[in-house]
Amino acid sequence: MTEEQSYTTEEISKLLKISKLTVYDLIKKGDLVAYRVGKQMRIDATDLEAYKRRSKQLQSPGQRIPTPDQTSASGIQPGHGDFQGTSLLSPKPAESAPAIAPAISSHTMTAAPRHLVITGQDVSLDILMRHMEKHTRDIRPLRSFMGSLDGLISMYRGESDLVSTHLLDGDNGEYNLPYIRKILTGRSYVVVNLLSRPAGLYVQRGNPHHLHNWTDLSKPELRLANREKGSGARVLLDEQLRLHGIPSTGLIGYEVEETSHMGVAAKVSSGEADVGVGIEKATRLVGQVDFIPLVQERYDLVMLRKQDNEAWIELVLRILQSPEFRQELQSFEGYDVSRTGEMLYQT
Repeated sequence: MTEEQSYTTEEISKLLKISKLTVYDLIKKGDLVAYRVGKQMRIDATDLEAYKRRSKQLQSPGQRIPTPDQTSASGIQPGHGDFQGTSLLSPKPAESAPAIAPAISSHTMTAAPRHLVITGQDVSLDILMRHMEKHTRDIRPLRSFMGSLDGLISMYRGESDLVSTHLLDGDNGEYNLPYIRKILTGRSYVVVNLLSRPAGLYVQRGNPHHLHNWTDLSKPELRLANREKGSGARVLLDEQLRLHGIPSTGLIGYEVEETSHMGVAAKVSSGEADVGVGIEKATRLVGQVDFIPLVQERYDLVMLRKQDNEAWIELVLRILQSPEFRQELQSFEGYDVSRTGEMLYQT
């Protein structure tokens, strides 16, 4: 039997000449059938051709293809899953929807599973996805790997359903909420804590440059391994440089970007850089690099409140507050779960 050709989301975006996030949106709405292999989404060639045929049919007057959102108001059927009880969400003002059962059924569905795009890069999101898949078949979580700021922008555009964020506002020391309020203007949303974790400097083993705080980044000839624009680590660095009056031009390699904490730590470990900004967990995976903790950052989740979102938001809240989920997060050294599941803000 010959193996059917399949494509990544990036390959689909190039073939259709659309953005990668638009591909995720098509998958989320059920217009494009996809499946996950490890952390990567794949689309079979036959499913791509089927989508193209349906798209052409839409050009004919009077024809319209129902999406999962049209065949079922939420794509999630209320039932009697593992989590039951009083709703954890307060009623929405004015346009409040009818009450939705706090649990999500794992029974047979009449409609296709609803795809939810979860945006962020931390391993805790993979754990959350696994718990969601365990408790319901009515939703199918998909991962989009991007930084905190880009994630919020994608949510504003309707391209993400759940976004993780760790963005510091240096002027008041507050995490996330100042950015969320500015970017999601006019939207109804829920902000809940996922975890807290130490962030700081990656330095070479033994800290040969004696870097102990943010002001030490002003030392001459330091080689930096930097994160991409829009990531929480990049915002943390830029805010600290601004607050301490340190010009970024003084850091060699500031314009060169890595796309993960692991990438930054690896540059420092190999001797290609003297310093980088990130979280402690990466140092244990990379080796030959020391970590200087400087801040305790809050890592939060943002979920848009819409009538067809309320049921799965309830599921997420109950998972976050469950002892099983917290215990799994605590297996990662440095993860503080004392506020996990705490509602921080909702509109």
